[in-house]
Amino acid sequence: MLKSDRWIRKTALEQGMINPFSEKQVREGVISYGLSSYGYDLRVADEFKIFTNVNSTTVDPKKFDGKSTYARCGIIVNVTPFEPEWEGFVTLEISNTTPLPAKIYANEGLCQIIFFESDEICETSYADRKGKYQAQKGIVLPKL
Repeated sequence: MLKSDRWIRKTALEQGMINPFSEKQVREGVISYGLSSYGYDLRVADEFKIFTNVNSTTVDPKKFDGKSTYARCGIIVNVTPFEPEWEGFVTLEISNTTPLPAKIYANEGLCQIIFFESDEICETSYADRKGKYQAQKGIVLPKL
């Protein structure tokens, strides 16, 4: 169940979760940011770090200037949605958005998934459809 703009506004303001907080979408002359119907569009601050390939640096989230996670190092993880009754090993796509080599550590945290609760049972599950990735083992490349 998604949270509405009223809930986000109340929670963000009372608990200082988003600072600075824009109570409405700001759009004119900029890429939009601020409160939307069911979320909040973040904006880039006026302070940021630019990666350059000086001395053949390797992006390493365990040895990075300041505390950081993979996403802050330019590592993006794509996870396709888990459909009802799908089961098997999850295949993740990991992309390096920087021009630098990057390290990924096995058996350590990498990304987050979010689960939504439905108020009704789906009509046809992934298992019912006999989906092509059902019960996959190991890394599975795209299938036609």
